[in-house]
Amino acid sequence: MLFDDDLPTLDEGTGYRGPVAARAAGITYRQLDYWARTGLVEPGVRGASGSGSQRLYGFRDILVLKIVKRLLDTGVSLQQIRTATKVLRSRGVEDLANITLISDGASVYECTSADEVVDLVQGGQGVFGIAVGRVWREVEGTLAELPAERDGDDAAPVPGDELAVRRAARAEAG
Repeated sequence: MLFDDDLPTLDEGTGYRGPVAARAAGITYRQLDYWARTGLVEPGVRGASGSGSQRLYGFRDILVLKIVKRLLDTGVSLQQIRTATKVLRSRGVEDLANITLISDGASVYECTSADEVVDLVQGGQGVFGIAVGRVWREVEGTLAELPAERDGDDAAPVPGDELAVRRAARAEAG
């Protein structure tokens, strides 16, 4: 086991609006929107349901977004990233923190033990690795400082969500 720390219990009903999720993952809102529309990483708490609706991304979604960003930054093809995200999404929460993704730039390999990582690197396969547990902790730290909401809350707009602020102002005026 590569990571043996206790993991927090995730509240599946708590989510983060698009601008917050993009900021936490280190991507642009445009990337986030494109990835949602193409099915690369869709929001797990609440999807878009027409004009004016707000997507809500859960912790796990933001973790996958950040991993996708890292894979893209290292030159992994979008096709390989799609395959990797399917594997990540199929895993249980406890499994995610114990995975290290290793890539040679063309393929992505999933390792669940230090021995697998060593074998892959010694075999000449690995060029870089992403310890998902470490990314988990980064996302956790970033989200601790950002606003979250429960699914079903139609509370005040999230600071920094300019579009939601404009919609709220129009609704009050009209």
